[in-house]
Amino acid sequence: MGIEYRPWGAYTVLHDTSEAKVKVIEVEPRSRLSYQYHHKRQEQWTVIYGELTIILDDEKVFRKAGESIHIPQGARHRAWNETDTPVRFIEVQTGESFEEEDIVRLEDDYDRA
Repeated sequence: MGIEYRPWGAYTVLHDTSEAKVKVIEVEPRSRLSYQYHHKRQEQWTVIYGELTIILDDEKVFRKAGESIHIPQGARHRAWNETDTPVRFIEVQTGESFEEEDIVRLEDDYDRA
């Protein structure tokens, strides 16, 4: 369970069982993850450093360190760092499956399927 690098930053898996998966996600300045949804899981995000912009079902909201947001199963969502410093948040996934294949991308800055 090492660091996984992505075009927008990186994540580290802290916990991975059949009940839940927990990641620390770091989003580089001016970067964002794909606009996506999941069929088999919901997520809870808690910001631990910086200010995170979140698009949740086309609504733009913000969370700072210590604040959380619930991402329901099937909800369209995106994590976005609109600042000049990295943003870190904890993602707790619960549901039926935590595989990366459960990501359905609607929009992606890096042309991933």
